[in-house]
Amino acid sequence: MENVKIIDIEVKDIRFPTSKFLDGSDAMNPDPDYSATYVVLHTDQLSLKGHGLTFTIGRGNEICVQAIESMSYLIKGKYLNEFTSDMREFWKMMVGDSQLRWLGPEKGVIHLATGALVNAVWDLYARVRKKPLWKLLSDMSPEELVSCMDFSYITDALTETEALELLKKGADGKKEREELLLSNGYPAYTTSVGWLGYSDEKILRLTHEALESGFRHIKLKVGKNLEDDLRRVSLVRKITGPDIKIMLDANQKWGVQEAIDYVVKLGVYDPWWIEEPTHPDDIIGHHKISKAIHPIKVATGEHCHNRIMFKQLLQSGAIDFCQIDCCRVAGVNELLSIILMAKKYDVPVCPHAGGVGLCEYVQHLSYFDYLCVSGTFENRVIEYVSHLHEHFVDPIIIRNGSYIPPMTPGFSIEMKKESLLNYEFPGGEEWQRKVIKSS
Repeated sequence: MENVKIIDIEVKDIRFPTSKFLDGSDAMNPDPDYSATYVVLHTDQLSLKGHGLTFTIGRGNEICVQAIESMSYLIKGKYLNEFTSDMREFWKMMVGDSQLRWLGPEKGVIHLATGALVNAVWDLYARVRKKPLWKLLSDMSPEELVSCMDFSYITDALTETEALELLKKGADGKKEREELLLSNGYPAYTTSVGWLGYSDEKILRLTHEALESGFRHIKLKVGKNLEDDLRRVSLVRKITGPDIKIMLDANQKWGVQEAIDYVVKLGVYDPWWIEEPTHPDDIIGHHKISKAIHPIKVATGEHCHNRIMFKQLLQSGAIDFCQIDCCRVAGVNELLSIILMAKKYDVPVCPHAGGVGLCEYVQHLSYFDYLCVSGTFENRVIEYVSHLHEHFVDPIIIRNGSYIPPMTPGFSIEMKKESLLNYEFPGGEEWQRKVIKSS
C-alpha cells in the first residue's frame, strides 16, 4: 500500500470570521480570524488522500498558500514509500531546498508551509497503515522513531544515542499506559473561558460551565490593562477556589522588566504559569523573568521557530513548560526531537492548541509523549478551545475535562467538504455574504 503515488497537491485559503464574537482575542491579537492554509495530497488511489494544515489568524494566509505551492514540487509525483523508507531524509529534503531555505532558514512562512506538507504526508502514512497517528508513532520501535529525527544543530543538547536510550526506557509499561489512556483520556485545560474581548459576565458563565464539565485547569488572557486583569482574575479565582489551577497568557505583550512587574502584582491570585510573557525570541529575557517571578512558572513555545530555539530555552532553564505547536515547527519529525529534548531537561510538554485544527492535531503528540517518553500525566495538560471543531471529519472528544484518543486512521485534520466550500477565502459563501452585507 505504501507504493501509493502523490499525483496532485491541492491548497486552499480557509478563514473563519472569529473576530465577529472576539473568539481568540488577546492582548496582541485583538481581532483574529482563525484561518488555515489547508493541504490535500491526492494520490493515484482515489479514496486515499493526505490532509494537513498550518494555522494563521487571517491576513497573510494567502502567503502561506503561495509558499506551499512553491514547495509542492518536492513531493508531487513521488511515491509515499520513498519518504516512509527513510523519514529523516524525507524531512531533511523538505527543509533543505537551498533557495527556499534562504527565506528562513527553518523559520517563518516557509517553515509553516513545511509543517503543513510534512503533516499531510504523516496523515497519509497513518491512513495507509490504518492507524490514528498517535498509534502509528507509539507502535514504532525506539530505533524507528529515532530514524525519523534530524539531530542537526542539537547534538550538544541531545544525541541520537541519548534519544534512543530515552525511548527504550519509555517503552516500559507502555501497554498498561495505553489501556489507561483509552479509558480515562489525557488531561486538558480550557482557554475558552478567558479571551480578552469577553465581558465579565461571559467569563463568569463560562467558568462555571468549565468546572461543571470537569476542567481543573483554566487559562485567562492578560496584558492589556492591569486593573482589568486583576479584576477578571479575581472574579475567576473566587469561583474556582484555591484548588483549581489558573494560568495566565500575555501573548508576548510585555518587555522583560514590565513582565516581571506585572506578573508579581497578579501573583496574589496564585497563577500556575505566565505564558509568552515577552517576545518569543528572547531566551535570556525568559530566563530573567523565570528567576524573578518564582514560584510562578513560565511557559512558552507556540511561536518558537524550530528545535534549535527550543534547545536553547531548555538548556538555559528559561522555561518551566514546553508548549509545542504542531505546525509552527516543521511537523511531526521536528516535534519528536523537541519532545525528547524536553524529557532530557525534565520540562513537561503542554502543547499549544488555541487555533483552528490545533486541538485535533496536537492531541496525537501528547498521547505519544505519554506512551513512549514521559510516562506520566503529572504537570501535563493539553490546551482546549471550544470553537470550530464542527468543521472536522474527526473532531476531538472531550470527556470530564480530558481528551479521549481518536481511533480513526490519520492525523484527525481532515476538514468537511461543506466547510471548505463555505469558508474558502475570498470566494466561499460565508465571505461572499460578508461582502454583500458590507456593500
